[in-house]
This record gives sequence, structure tokens and C-alpha cells, in this order.
Amino acid sequence: MLAIYFILSGLLVALDQWTKFLTVDHIAIGEETSVIPGVISFTHLQNTGAAWSLLEGKMLFFAAITVVAVVIIVYCLLRYGKKSVWFSLGLALILAGAIGNFIDRMRLGYVVDMIKADFINFPIFNVADMCLVVGVIVVFIFVLKTDDSFFSGGKIAWKKK
Repeated sequence: MLAIYFILSGLLVALDQWTKFLTVDHIAIGEETSVIPGVISFTHLQNTGAAWSLLEGKMLFFAAITVVAVVIIVYCLLRYGKKSVWFSLGLALILAGAIGNFIDRMRLGYVVDMIKADFINFPIFNVADMCLVVGVIVVFIFVLKTDDSFFSGGKIAWKKK
């Protein structure tokens, strides 16, 4: 059953890399192509930072953080993955997002962003970014909704006595 989450992560990484390849191959940097007028368009950008271009040019920092995050996520999936579909799904999404952007940073020195929401003023993003955001939301809601015994094997570990 756990293999499903790793397969899902792999498929999402492949989708992320495919959309980035198509963007680089078909859209010039800075060019905008409307998909649904007034709703969504594709715009080819090169992001050397994190979300909203924070910490631009800190590739070694991002590489180290990503490696640590991937190790922790894989550990959590292996340790707790059989206990909750929602927790595992959230972790699988986060894993896909982290790896998708990591590949770009190591291969290109920047992350390819392309999805632009035309109906709001929002930074341009990619499939990996969507995976990260949705995964974090799913895990956050799961942690808020679950009781303390989930992570402690039946012992209450989060509350002070």
C-alpha cells in the first residue's frame, strides 16, 4: 500500500518536469500564452529563489534543505504511512513538490515557473509548487484533526502532564 504514495509522487514529479519541458520548449522567457482568457495563462519565468523569489541565488541552501526534507518525509511515510491515507497523501504531495523543484535547481540553477492566475495578482507557479501547497494543507489539517496518539504509538506525547 505504501508503494502507491511513492508511485503517486513519481507520477507528479514526471508531470511537473513534463510541463516545465513543454514551457521551455514552446514559450520564450517572459512570453505569455492565454489558456482560459481572464482565468489562466502560461508565462515562462526562471526563478532562482523560493516562493515569491525569496532568497534568490541560494541554491546550496535550497539543496541542503530539500535533502533534509526528503529524508524526513520518506521516514514519516515509512513510519506512519500505514496509519492514515490523508497523512500519507499529504506527504506524497510534499515529496513530489520538493523533488520536482530540486531537479530544476540542480539541473538548471533555477526553477521553471509557468502557471499564471490571471484573475488575481498572484506569483507565477508550477506543478511542484501546487503539490507543495496542497500537501502542506492536507498534512496541516490532518495534524489539527488527529489526536496525539497517532505519532506516539498510543502514548500521549504532545500534551504536558
